[in-house]
Amino acid sequence: QNAIMTPSFVLTLVAFYGIFWRRGGQTLGMQTWRLKTINDAGQWLTWGQSFKRILAACLMPLLFGIIGSLIDGSRAALLASAFLGLVFNYVFCLFNPRGLAVQDMLSNTITLKMPKVAHEGLWRGFRNRKKKS
Repeated sequence: QNAIMTPSFVLTLVAFYGIFWRRGGQTLGMQTWRLKTINDAGQWLTWGQSFKRILAACLMPLLFGIIGSLIDGSRAALLASAFLGLVFNYVFCLFNPRGLAVQDMLSNTITLKMPKVAHEGLWRGFRNRKKKS
């Protein structure tokens, strides 16, 4: 079962992020938070850069998990330390002068905060459409 599920999960993960990052620099969740990921040249990510970014994001939780399991050996310590590695990826942004996460530094990408765009709203949009017709 793991021989099928694990590769399927990895392929789904790479395909999901790769497609969204290559098409517009944003996943659906990143759109909500107004974040956009581009490479250091200002272009959309390639498949290789997307894969590198995913691997880089997994690196700290993996290292923290290994250290936690070596220290304690229990499953709870492994999961807790892997979670701390995940948190470390993003807390690192606060202390980095450029505001880059660990995965940004390792994959030569940049995650930008996009400006807020004023939308006219659903109801006003319907009223304006009627007036134009």
